[in-house]
Formats: sequence, C-alpha cells, structure tokens
Amino acid sequence: MKDVKEHELMLKGKTAVITGASRGIGRAIAIKLAKHGANVVVNYRNSVDAVAKVVKEIEALGVKVLAIQADISSYSDVEKMMKKCVEEFGSIDILVNNAGITKDGLLMRMKEEDFDSVIDINLKGAFNCTRHVSAIMLKQRSGRIINISSVTGITGNAGQVNYSAAKAGIIGMTKSVAREFGSRGVTCNAVAPGFIQTDMTEALPTKVKDAMLSTIPLKRLGRPEDVANVVAFLATDEAAYITGQVINVDRSEERRVGKECSQGV
Repeated sequence: MKDVKEHELMLKGKTAVITGASRGIGRAIAIKLAKHGANVVVNYRNSVDAVAKVVKEIEALGVKVLAIQADISSYSDVEKMMKKCVEEFGSIDILVNNAGITKDGLLMRMKEEDFDSVIDINLKGAFNCTRHVSAIMLKQRSGRIINISSVTGITGNAGQVNYSAAKAGIIGMTKSVAREFGSRGVTCNAVAPGFIQTDMTEALPTKVKDAMLSTIPLKRLGRPEDVANVVAFLATDEAAYITGQVINVDRSEERRVGKECSQGV
C-alpha cells in the first residue's frame, strides 16, 4: 500500500460495508476506510459504471473489495448481501448506513409514493442493514455502526418533510441501538452533514450556491472527505468509548437557507 505508514492502518484486517458507496459521500467513505486498511464492501443500486471506478481505486490501495448490487429497502436483499459479505470475508466489523435519496416537495403537494420511497430507502434501509449485522457483531462482541443522518434531521427543512423525517428517525434509531448493543462492545453513532459538495449541489444555480456560502463561516461547502474523516475516526478503536452520539459536520450558525438549497443536505 503506497504512501501509507503501518501505524496509519488502524482498520487493517477489518471488513466494512458501506451502502450507497458508488458516488458522493459513500464513495469518499469507502476510499477513506480502505486507506486505513479495511477490506471494503461497496453496496450500490444502479450506478454500474460509477461503482466500477470506485472498485478500481480501492483495489489500487492493496485491500480487498467486493461490489454488491442490492436494494437496501428490501429486507431479503439485505439479508442476502450480508450473508455474501460473511462468506467472502468471514465477518463484518463496520457498517456505514449511507444510502439515501431525495424526493423534495412541499407537504401539501407531496405524493404518497414520494414520502414512502424516501422513508423506505433512507430509514427502513438503515434498519434492514443494522438488523442483519446485529447477530454477527453481537456474537463477536465488537462492531461499529455509523449512520449518515443530516442537519435537516435536527432542524427540519421546508420542502423536505420526507427527508427530514427519515433523517430524524436515523438519529432516534442510532440512540436506541447504542443502548441495546453497548454491553456487547458494539457502538452506534450518527454523522449529520450540512451542505456538502456533491452531484446534487453542483446542479444548483449559482445564485443558490452564493446564498448557501453566505451563511457558512468557512466560506466553502463541505467536501465528502470531511464527512469521511469523521466516519473513519468513529470506525476505529480510538472511538471505542463513543456511542449514541450525533456529530455534525456543518457550519456553526443556526440560520438556514430556504427550500431551494435543500438538495445539498
């Protein structure tokens, strides 16, 4: 593994499963954990070309990588995915529930299917994955579960009732799982990103981006790597006494930009 010192391989020999890892924040997390020595399972739903690039980049780091296509909103799909992970690597040490979608719209105009699909992927998907790794981690008396929430799950956001509800649910799930699993050495934490530079924010108009930047003390959007750095720390033994926490990767101000910026969080 080039340019990486042995003491930096804090996750060497560990296996990490990252959902929605073909692009954006999930991709950055997968690569970061691989740089720390973890073998990586890259979950994706549709992005075949994108996941091939991620796999190639991780392979170049000298660790094992397995790409698995699965719909995490499906209980049975997730069960099959986790079984395949164990067959390939023997265990699952780290689970990052990252996969998520947006279907924005004001509540009075929101379609039932748009509400349901966001809850199914963003919240039920995290439940499915956590449910199917629980027996594995509890039996081995160790494990790290890291859920990607959002600041909208804390503050709410106009035009994102479905997304905010799902991300708030993630926070409640995180705290409950931390209490249930803590006695067996399994931690569960959440990371709540603010405005992060992804494909979605790149598509926003310049005027909207400028409005977002005007509220951020650092005068830049967050990078996927900023989130990945926090996830990597929580995945290591250095965070062994941290559980049930929500860590914001966000600006300090409470003032928020309106609905037109909602796709960035």
